[in-house]
Amino acid sequence: MTITETDLHHLRRCVDLAREALADGDEPFGSVLVAADGTVLFEDRNRVKDGDETRHPEFEISRWAANNLIPQQRATATVYTSGEHCPMCAASHGWVGLGRIVYAASTAQLTAWRAEWGLAPGPVTPLPINAIAPGVPVEGPVPAFEAELRGLHLARLA
Repeated sequence: MTITETDLHHLRRCVDLAREALADGDEPFGSVLVAADGTVLFEDRNRVKDGDETRHPEFEISRWAANNLIPQQRATATVYTSGEHCPMCAASHGWVGLGRIVYAASTAQLTAWRAEWGLAPGPVTPLPINAIAPGVPVEGPVPAFEAELRGLHLARLA
């Protein structure tokens, strides 16, 4: 895994967006889309609290990219995210043709935390990104964010 200082900077923003989502009563997830030249193009956080479970930031990034970028720009962009894409978001990423994904916490980590806390599994099978979008370059998890993200997800239960 080749995580750079730039990657860490953008992942920090994702974690801050996750914290913002939690403060608004939502699930703690945040994501940022960055162009090949380093320009932040789009960022969002989870917005599922009102009942639309498709309002994941990674899915919103796919929608935004499809409407605002040409295929070459999509392919060279990087999606940073606090948590590994769910299958829905991984599929949208693959269909839209976005490039590299860097995530702070993995689906396996989140699944283990939820089981440890006695929570029921979600309605969708937890799969790694490359099980859904095999051609996408993926890097993560990044240990530097594990404790903080675990704490945010635990705080969601309080």
